[in-house]
Parts: sequence; C-alpha cells; structure tokens
Amino acid sequence: MLAGCATRPSEADSTAKPDAEGTFPVTIGSVTIDRQPARIVSLSASATETLYALGAGPQVVAVDSTSDYPPQAPHSNLSAFSPDPEAISAYNPDLVLVSEDPSGLSAALAKTGVKTLVLPAPVTLDDAYRQFADLGRATGHQAEGESLARQARDDIDKIVAGTPEPARPLSYYYELDQTYYSLTSTSFVGQIIARFGLANVADGAGTGDYPQLSAEHILRVNPGLIFLADTKCCGQNPDTVAARPGWDTLDAVRQRHVVGLDDDIASRWGPRIVDLARAISDAVKSAEQ
Repeated sequence: MLAGCATRPSEADSTAKPDAEGTFPVTIGSVTIDRQPARIVSLSASATETLYALGAGPQVVAVDSTSDYPPQAPHSNLSAFSPDPEAISAYNPDLVLVSEDPSGLSAALAKTGVKTLVLPAPVTLDDAYRQFADLGRATGHQAEGESLARQARDDIDKIVAGTPEPARPLSYYYELDQTYYSLTSTSFVGQIIARFGLANVADGAGTGDYPQLSAEHILRVNPGLIFLADTKCCGQNPDTVAARPGWDTLDAVRQRHVVGLDDDIASRWGPRIVDLARAISDAVKSAEQ
C-alpha cells in the first residue's frame, strides 16, 4: 500500500466540467448532492478506482492510504479505518466517499456542510454495477457511469460464456490469508466464481460468508484449484503452498493449479472485477487442459 503526504491541489486543478450543468441536484439513497462536486475525498479504494474509470479523476483532491490504484491518485495519510473529520476537512472537500460509516463521520462532516456518500461492499454483481452508475451520477458523469456498468456486465458475461464448464467436478479453495480464512459461494467474490461452475470447499464448512477453515479440512476435501488472494500481503505463491506440511499431495499442487491473484483485484469491487473474472476463467481453462 502507498502512503504519504498529499499536496493540496488548487481549485483550478479540480474544477468540475461544465457539461454536467442541468444534471444536479441528484439524490442517491438518503444523500442529495446539490451541484457537481469539485473537490472529492475518497476513503474507499474501490471508489477511487471507479472515479478514475469514470473520468472524475480531476475532481479528486485526496484519497486514503489504501487507495494505491491508479498510481496518479493523490495519495495521503488519511485513514479509511479511523477517519479523522478534521484531517479530511483540511482538504476542503464538497463530497466524501466511504465504504462504511461506523464512527459517525457523516454526521461530523455534515456540520461543516460536507456531504458523505456511503458505498458499502456489494452483495451481488448487480450491486457493484449499480455503484458504478451511482458514482457517475454523484460526480456529474452519469453517461460514463452507465457505460462503465454496462461494459463491465457485458465483459464478465462474455468471459463466462467463453469459458467451458468443467467436464468433471472441479472444486476450489480461495485463500484470504495464511490462517485459512476463505469465502463462501454466497460472498461477493464467491458469486463471481460460482458462475464458472466451480464447487467451493468452504461452503458449509463454517459460519458466515468468510469462514476460517483448517488445514485438515482443506487436505481432506482435496481442491483441484487454489486461488491465493494473499500474494502481496503475505508473500504466498505456489512454492510456499507446496512447502506446507502435506499440501504437496493436493491435486491443485501436484497439477500446478495454484493461482496467485493480485490481492487488491481479489478484494475490491471496482472496475477491475473484470480482471478477476478473467483470472478465474484462465485458471478453469488451464485445469481442463
């Protein structure tokens, strides 16, 4: 993750485009945005990626310390996990984006006239597409938001359609960290993978969408594919997995079907969910060869 002190852009650098006149005010959920925001602070890595895909990058004056993509985003020391209203206000924003608001940030910023839009982690792909469109409306890029949602939907549908379903039952283990936390088919990412006809070894193995498995369970169910979403955070790769006690007996390891994913692409719900779908497709095709 990148972190650092952001230099505050001038008002001229973040002036909203005039072609958004007439599209405001807009209401998203319970938040009404009266005019196109010219100074946006994003405390959501997924929202940051989406803003730049929409062409709203010039309106962004600061992003949180986890927003490491795209590289040109104005990185700062702002924390998405313990947001400081005073530090955020120093950027003079007219719109703040967060993925959750357990600490009452919205209420604190409202006292200064700043609108806060909460964009929670989506439950389904349709929720993610809806957020693309909502962010487009919120920033004065409605057409771009609708286009991004439509393009992402079409791309993922084409990737799925172009991936033959496994000729034999094919199971997978999706690793979130080295303590064997995983995800089920009802999670957001799990729903994407389910479209490829794979069976999830975490289903029914714990409670919630993100259960902690055991090494014994994984060895017993013997997945044919392993997806590693902890390559950047924890340095995991096919070699480290094969070196774990007993794991060299797994079909996925023996047949070289251990797939290292980019942690960020594997955990965010921005436009790069298409890249995640493509990585899953490539893994399925490779396993079928």
